[in-house]
Amino acid sequence: MKSLMVILLAAMLTDNFVLSKFMGICPFLGVSKKLDSATGMGLAVTFVMVCATVVTYPIHHGILVPNGLEYFDTVVFILVIALFVQLVEIMLKKCIPALYSALGVYLPLITTNCAVLGVTVLNIDNKYSFIQSIVNAVGGGLGFMISLVIFSGVRKKMEYADIPETFKGVPSTLIAASIVSVSFMGFSGLFS
Repeated sequence: MKSLMVILLAAMLTDNFVLSKFMGICPFLGVSKKLDSATGMGLAVTFVMVCATVVTYPIHHGILVPNGLEYFDTVVFILVIALFVQLVEIMLKKCIPALYSALGVYLPLITTNCAVLGVTVLNIDNKYSFIQSIVNAVGGGLGFMISLVIFSGVRKKMEYADIPETFKGVPSTLIAASIVSVSFMGFSGLFS
């Protein structure tokens, strides 16, 4: 059994959903232009990941597996994730309308964010216990937020950089994202 700290740090750094597993690239590229929206999206994704894990783990192990219905995992997990995304959307619209507007179309897209679905599926594939699953979800969400925040800083610096006209916009963004991703490879081997 992996210790909880190893699971947490591995999910944040070595097994980072965005920079190592390349899940959740759409909000990574779309919301990382500003630090505020990157942090807000990171917190929203973390909340949804943890809540989805808390709900899907008992559904999988308590209802689907005993009845031989494991093949419904993906459908059930997406429905649970959609429920929590709606909750986050309602809360942000009511409490923090500026962040709600800043996240725009990317907020409802958390429902189909493969990183959120990925954490629920990987918890089962890795045969994590309930507590380990929650820790992995927290680490995955924090890793997602770290990726967004770091990349928002990189993109801020790129605004003032002297970039050749050919590389401005999408090409320079994708090159910068790949460099940030490669930098996270330095963590590989730390937690095995």
